[in-house]
Order: sequence, then structure tokens, then C-alpha cells
Amino acid sequence: MTRRLPRRALALCAGGVLLLPSQPPAAHADPVRPPTAEAWQAPTTAGLSSDGSLSDVAAVSPSNVWAVGQQSVWDVWQSRGAIAHWNGSGWSEVAVRNDSTGAGLLRSVAAASATELWAVGEGHDGTPYVARGDGSAFERVPVETLHVGDWLGGVAATPGRMVAVGRRDGQPLVVTGAGGKWKLTQVDGDGALYGVAVPAKGDGWAVGDTGEKPLIMRLSGGQWKPFPAPAITGGYLRDVYINGPKRALAVGGVYGGPDEDTPLVLSWNGKKWSRVPVRGRDVRLYGVTGDRKNRFWISGVDLERPGEAFLLRYDGRALKPLHGAVPAAPRTIRLQAAAYLPGTGTVWSVGHVVDDAGRYTDVIERFGAGLPERSRS
Repeated sequence: MTRRLPRRALALCAGGVLLLPSQPPAAHADPVRPPTAEAWQAPTTAGLSSDGSLSDVAAVSPSNVWAVGQQSVWDVWQSRGAIAHWNGSGWSEVAVRNDSTGAGLLRSVAAASATELWAVGEGHDGTPYVARGDGSAFERVPVETLHVGDWLGGVAATPGRMVAVGRRDGQPLVVTGAGGKWKLTQVDGDGALYGVAVPAKGDGWAVGDTGEKPLIMRLSGGQWKPFPAPAITGGYLRDVYINGPKRALAVGGVYGGPDEDTPLVLSWNGKKWSRVPVRGRDVRLYGVTGDRKNRFWISGVDLERPGEAFLLRYDGRALKPLHGAVPAAPRTIRLQAAAYLPGTGTVWSVGHVVDDAGRYTDVIERFGAGLPERSRS
């Protein structure tokens, strides 16, 4: 899944309020306005069928957001992949054309532009699922070199190119598509890749694990090669985001046994990957996004406060937790992925809510400046 950086001057008060002072020309000064607060907006849903969950999101504009996931997650016969679209006022499900079998699960979505989108997952026919969107609908794209047993977890896209990552025969796999041609790179050694980030220019990154420790691969000079990662026993990485040549963040966890995962965040400074301390052991981290300047946002769940929407914000120095409102009824909300929408200061995050009876409902959360205030962190 997966699945896969920013700098901005901030002025934060103790309550988490972001002050954006106005500086108009003195001759035309506007009246002093109250500060704009960063807040969680009331959550919404894409309206998937019972036991639905969203696994990834791509934000193109305030009226053009895409999310993918799965419906009927517990029913092997009824489960199917889902693609949902936000048009600025509501969510609607979008079909995949020319496909008689359908997706069983869609794990990742990426947008190179408003008319060039990609989604990957697995099909009901047992092969990896690759679909291309044109802004109105999606079509399944046949990739003849993929076969039964291959697995795709994450996708990234730039104009004219897509890169998907996963696993083949227990080894890391990278699939690159450009100009209607496909290239598969199978990396020597055990492991799988779950997240990938590829900029229009410069190096790309893919992350996962070897089964024993974190796995990081670097795209440089057109070639994917393993890159040194901190040797953390039990470590794995789910997602990665690039803010610039010297700014990237990868997130995941450290497996210590059943129900003993601890969070893992690695930061790239242009020379090496280093571990970032995370407060709290009962935090699970799934996705990461950034503003391509100095800030990152990480989606997940805080199991000490499971009913509250949860993000971590990283400014290059420290991680700050952002908690949503306390729910009226017991629940657990897991935000599986996040996408920053440039120019708006808004982070979209998707996942699912599990109620006290164990029922799943897909959920979409938004956090940022200028939103109707629900809670502050």
C-alpha cells in the first residue's frame, strides 16, 4: 500500500493556532482581521457499501480529489475495489471501464495531472491490477509482464510516467510505465516495497522491508538500487514522500511481536537517512505527505486515543501530534493515507472507522487553515 519535502515559516501559539499576519501596502491597509485557525473539519464519507475502507488519496485541486479502497472487506465473494471522486461539493463512485473481472482491492492512487491518474491493487482474476484515469473514468491497463503471484502496493506518477512497487517471488519489484511501454525491475534479495515517490526531476525513493529490517531503494541515473538504511531489527516502511533533493520522509514501524509494533520515522537530509524520535509507543503510522517546502504530515492512529482523528506534523526538527475531537460513541479511526493540497494549506486524509460492533465505514478527514473549526490541537 501503501503505498508512498516542506519548509515554511510558522508562528504557532500554545493552542496550535497558526497566525498568518497580513502585510498590505501601508497606503491601502486593510482592517486587522482575526487570525486564521488550523482545525479539523467535520468528517465525511465517500458512501462505500458496508464494511468499506479507503486506502489512499490524491488531491489535484479543491474540486478534484481522488480516493481508492475496498468495499465489503470481510466478504471474499462480494469485496471489490472502489474509486471515489470529490467534485467540490460531494463524493461519487467512479467506474472502471472495459473490465469484466474488476478489482478486488485498490491500494494506491497517484495523479500526474487532472487527466492522468493511476491506481494499483489486485484483481479478482489473481493478477495485479493497474488502472489509468483520464479525469472522468478509469480503464484497466493490461501489463503483460505481470502475472499471478505478483503483488503491487504503491504507485507514483509524473507527466508521461508511472512507477508502481511491490513484490515478485519474495523479492522487491518495481514496474515503470512510460509511452505505453513497461519495464520490470526485480531486485536481488528478500523483501517487498510498499511506497514510492518520484519527482518530475531528480532522484526517486521506494521503501519497504526485507522481512528483518527496513528496505530503501533509490532511483538515480534511471536505475533502481538498494540504498543504506538504518539497521533497525524488525523495522519496516510503509510510505515515503519527497519535498526536495535534501528533504524526504519515510514512515512505518518496528515489529516486536503480536500487538507490539512501535512507530518508525526516517528523515533524509541529502546525505543519509536518520531516525526521528516519536513520542508514544501506541502509535501506528501509515502514510505521509508534504507541502514541498518544510512540512510533512503523517497519517495513522493513536491507540491511546483511538476515537480521535490523528496526524503527526514534522517541521524538520520535531513531530507534533494533531488530534481531532473526542467522539460521542466508542470507535477507532485509522487514517491510512494523506495528501497535501498545494495553495490551500489543507491536508486530506482517508481511512476507515471501526465502531463498537466491529463494523467498518470509510472516512475522509480534512485538516488545515481556513476550515470550519471543529477542534484544535
